[in-house]
Amino acid sequence: MECHCISPTELPHQTLLYSTYLNNFSRVSEFYLHSPDLNGISLAAKEIHLEKSARHDVVEVLRKQNAAFGGDSETNRNLDRLENGAFAVVTGQQVGLLGGPAFSVYKALTAIRLANELTAKGTNAVPVFWLATEDHDLAEVNHCFFGARTGLERFDLSNPGAEGRRVGEITLGESMREIASRASAMLEGAAAEDVAKWITESYRPEETFGTSFAKLMTRIFAGRGLIFLDPLSPELHRLSAQTMLRALKEHESLAKELVERSVALERAGFHAQVKVTENSTLVFRIVDGLRVPVRPRNGGYVAGAIQESFEDTWKAVENHPEQFSANALLRPVIQDTLLPSIAYIGGPAEIAYHAQTSLIYKRLLGRAPAILPRAAFTLVTAHVATLLKKYKLDVRDVFAGRQKLRAKMESQVLPRELAERFAEGERNLTSLLRELREPLAKLDQTLTGALDTAAEKMLHQFNSVRAKAGRAEGFRTGVLDSHEREITSLLFPNDELQERSLSVLPFLAANGVELLDQFDRNIKIGAGEHCILYL
Repeated sequence: MECHCISPTELPHQTLLYSTYLNNFSRVSEFYLHSPDLNGISLAAKEIHLEKSARHDVVEVLRKQNAAFGGDSETNRNLDRLENGAFAVVTGQQVGLLGGPAFSVYKALTAIRLANELTAKGTNAVPVFWLATEDHDLAEVNHCFFGARTGLERFDLSNPGAEGRRVGEITLGESMREIASRASAMLEGAAAEDVAKWITESYRPEETFGTSFAKLMTRIFAGRGLIFLDPLSPELHRLSAQTMLRALKEHESLAKELVERSVALERAGFHAQVKVTENSTLVFRIVDGLRVPVRPRNGGYVAGAIQESFEDTWKAVENHPEQFSANALLRPVIQDTLLPSIAYIGGPAEIAYHAQTSLIYKRLLGRAPAILPRAAFTLVTAHVATLLKKYKLDVRDVFAGRQKLRAKMESQVLPRELAERFAEGERNLTSLLRELREPLAKLDQTLTGALDTAAEKMLHQFNSVRAKAGRAEGFRTGVLDSHEREITSLLFPNDELQERSLSVLPFLAANGVELLDQFDRNIKIGAGEHCILYL
């Protein structure tokens, strides 16, 4: 399989903060506690002093969870290592339907790769995947897309009345059978039967979004030692309750510091990923089954229908910690209260979050992991590669947007004789203008500027006519629309990167689990490059 990597700066929709983090860390170092490299990981390791009993208690929960998900001997071996002093390389993601977007798999692979590299160099580390089951944004996880020659195939799971609940608690229901059957039937390739079995075994009506996602990922990563952590566990809530309690008790100073951090980010030319006001906390509470924010009001806290004193809420955290959960900024700190994390593998948005989260780490935990970028891929099937070659396209032409892509395709569909005449005409026009340059310069040097302007306009109009001719040919044959749809639905679905829309399952079905090894061979830890992999 051929692979070409491009810089993140060549991708659409990249933020300045993320690109600066990767390419000029010194400019943003004041917002982070460690550099995104081996030195940063080494410093993070020196900060960890987790008591043996705390490790034991967390690992005991993880043993039960991973056994329920179908974990194998390699996962058990890594759980033993974690209990006996290994560090953690952590990543995580929302528990999307049918595994969610492909980058969930890329995150896990990056964590596994980094943990293995660190261990080989003498730093004992294991990979851990944090399942974002406490998130309550159902609309972000109840659908997924498969790529197909005819366009995108969308799968939606309706869960009426479940909005506002933690997604890890929501049962899939009977309609999941039809979705699992339809998704399985779409799979093609040597491993289609195996992947279909993963789907039907993991996505049963009685499962939740959290357990089904975990079971599918456990099957995908069989034999690779990946540990899964589901934070819905009441016991894990109990073990992290003191950090949650401090976040509430110190909400006023934390909010003030976060507001100041947002101002500092904006002053430096960046933006704050999460909007924070001085009248907010970092905590949610479960009230009548819904996850609602806890806010300070009138000398106490209010959360949905509950309004009580500070002291009563603090007592509730101590007595019923499972009723509380962290927002996006506090969540990593809760995670690393439980885990001896020396590195976190994140995407662009998560890395931006940590420009704010770092001050919460410093105040509440006194340590933090180094934050490294996940691997990133766009997969090009043989059929789409043929189309790219036919129209003389690069994948970056697809990322440039439909208008530019269409124009370039149209320029390549003219009948051969007409295309040759246009090419000859462009050469002749360019030659004529070049021949005029010297005599005009002798006559009046300022005329060369007028010649350059005229040449640019003439060539633009000439190529505009050629594009219109190509467009007319495309409309006449009807092929262009079809080919454009096939290219964009695979490489830039929903006007975003493939890894953010498409499920990886059809690619695994077509290419087998060996595709994971191809990914692994092309991961460059810390580089943040985007790899174009031709299948």
